[in-house]
Amino acid sequence: MNYKEYKVITVVESGFGTIFLGASGIPTDKMESSLNMEAAEGWQVVFQIVEQKRFLLFWTREAIIITLGR
Repeated sequence: MNYKEYKVITVVESGFGTIFLGASGIPTDKMESSLNMEAAEGWQVVFQIVEQKRFLLFWTREAIIITLGR
């Protein structure tokens, strides 16, 4: 499918849970509300990837990078 414009959003795991629990998981409620808000404006998910991002000096946390198109 051909899209005329693209938009990239990032949803990141909580830093608090990463420090105190080792991992906290991707906030699916936040991701769901972001995607519903973007879908209301006509955006569709093109693809997504999961990335490990360095957090402060000793921790890593997951982030989902979502590419939208319309």
